[in-house]
Amino acid sequence: MDLIFWRHAEACEAEDGQEDLLRVLTPKGDKQAHRMGQWLDRQLPEGLRVVSSPALRCEQTVKHLGRKVKYKSELLPHASRDDLLQAVGWPDSKMSVLISGHQPVMGQAIAYLLGLPSGDCAVRKGAVWWLRSRVRDGMTQTVVVTVQTPELL
Repeated sequence: MDLIFWRHAEACEAEDGQEDLLRVLTPKGDKQAHRMGQWLDRQLPEGLRVVSSPALRCEQTVKHLGRKVKYKSELLPHASRDDLLQAVGWPDSKMSVLISGHQPVMGQAIAYLLGLPSGDCAVRKGAVWWLRSRVRDGMTQTVVVTVQTPELL
């Protein structure tokens, strides 16, 4: 199974009294999402399932991919690593999955899957981490396929 983490692009800071889930992308963030969406569209398999946090900044990021999206509350900013992994069926899903979501939960999930001792991993805004689950000698392994940032596209 391939699991692709796509952190939302740069978003505006919340204004006084504004709900966090209603924050929108900055003009820079919109450009980041557009560039990454184009790159991803060329790389991703056809049968990919796309799931996203229902936060507006994630919706605005993932729309640049131009594919059907399912929104899941298990991917909201304060979700747990286990909620995230269960929501996407890691590692047993027959389909590859792309997640559009938030820090710190994405970094926590990546760190867990890669066995990083800190238990956390920094994921830049707009960046993609592409992981793959495979079985070798009866052991499940997680392999990094690629890490990409919008600045390098």
